[in-house]
Amino acid sequence: MSRPLDSHSLSVIFAGTPDFAAESLQALLDSHHRVIAVYTQPDRPAGRGRKLTPSPVKRLALEHGLPVHQPDTLKAPEAQAELAALDADIMVVVAYGLILPRAVLEIPPLGCLNVHASLLPRWRGAAPLQRALEAGDAESGVTIMQMDEGLDTGAMLLVRRTPITATTTGGELHDRLAALGGETIVETLDALAGEGLPATPQPEAGVTYAAKLSKAEAELDFREPATALAARVRAFNPWPVAWCALGDDRLRLLMAEASELAEDETPTVPGTLRAHAPDALRIACGPEGDQVLRVTQAQLPGGKVLPVSELLRARAERFTPGLYLGHHDEEASA
Repeated sequence: MSRPLDSHSLSVIFAGTPDFAAESLQALLDSHHRVIAVYTQPDRPAGRGRKLTPSPVKRLALEHGLPVHQPDTLKAPEAQAELAALDADIMVVVAYGLILPRAVLEIPPLGCLNVHASLLPRWRGAAPLQRALEAGDAESGVTIMQMDEGLDTGAMLLVRRTPITATTTGGELHDRLAALGGETIVETLDALAGEGLPATPQPEAGVTYAAKLSKAEAELDFREPATALAARVRAFNPWPVAWCALGDDRLRLLMAEASELAEDETPTVPGTLRAHAPDALRIACGPEGDQVLRVTQAQLPGGKVLPVSELLRARAERFTPGLYLGHHDEEASA
């Protein structure tokens, strides 16, 4: 992209909705660039009272006295005219939730940039950081992308990487990438306001899609390998939270790792609770029941999230070795 005319400070329209986006907005507010307006989703019902609640981005914008726009769509000509009248240099989009039609993409002279929480072209789509964890990726990151009409298909301006470890959870990676996204979008705007920044087309090889998370996929099937189950537990922490049946209750699992059978143990039905360690539940898993999911953090209904060591001290009677964790139809078919 070429250098804008005679200014090192860009005027910015910011579009975003959740906490992840608010991090980038705060970073822009702390920079020398000028956020002149904020777009965010309309207020939604939330909480037990279903009270209309502003998004995190809206709350932050109002704290800083910024004008806030909440159209239901950007396809309407009047919404596009209102945006064009702001006369901004660039639009920054972070988890906004509305599709930007071509007419909007073409309004700002420097176009529309997206802060995407993956190393594109891997994990285009709605839940990139969780799918990276679930797949066992060794790293994730943030890509600043020049938006086009495709689904996360635009040219890349800057990429920043961060490692994924054996204990990284969805919540931890979310917070790390949110902060990294804020740093990287400011770095991108600084470059565009200076000497410019080359745009690199995404390679055709390596494209994957990150489907939206659903509560339905949070129930664990212990016939899967231990590595896959452990990755899902971490990816789904803090939402939708992996779980399994514990009698008539749900046991929520928030931290786990793949392990192996002890020397004196033999394979058993996947889902069977094995002799536990002082700090972990050990659940038989894998197609042959010859692997172990080692759970170190869990939650009983109505209780707090606890280290398993504390859970065992308080409720050991709920975790008798030999107990089957799951639905009986699964046990019968195993």
